[in-house]
Amino acid sequence: MTRKEKYEQLIPQIAGLIKDETNLVGILANVSAALHEAFPERFFWVGFYLQENGKMLRLGPFQGSVACYTIPYGKGVCGKAWEEGRTLIVPNVETFPGHIACSSRSRSEIVIPMYDSQRHFRGVLDIDSTRFDDFSTEDKDGLEHIIQLLMAQIEDLL
Repeated sequence: MTRKEKYEQLIPQIAGLIKDETNLVGILANVSAALHEAFPERFFWVGFYLQENGKMLRLGPFQGSVACYTIPYGKGVCGKAWEEGRTLIVPNVETFPGHIACSSRSRSEIVIPMYDSQRHFRGVLDIDSTRFDDFSTEDKDGLEHIIQLLMAQIEDLL
């Protein structure tokens, strides 16, 4: 199955999983788990960092090895995605200026910012792979679609 086909299958599953749910931690935990399980050969860490006090990202629900608790604005891939307001795909984290190495296993990374309907930044979805250059525009498109669905469901919970 291609990446695109996996996302086409996964998106309606996630939509059903989060529909009408109001438990923020549970929703984020289940979305992390669904993504982690959908791509076990590729995604070794999947999780959320939520914006706190306009200055930092704080660790939220995730699947994978232990993680950093906080990430400052503009630092690492997550903080840079927040600063730039766009999805970042990093083919080789070792060459990314200021990369925060929460795990030495990480080789490539994709970070999708989360915005509410008023365009207020709320957090990021962070996914790491043990493979170099493991993320594509198909991942970007699929994950951004999932974040749109997610934000429509959790905006009032944040």
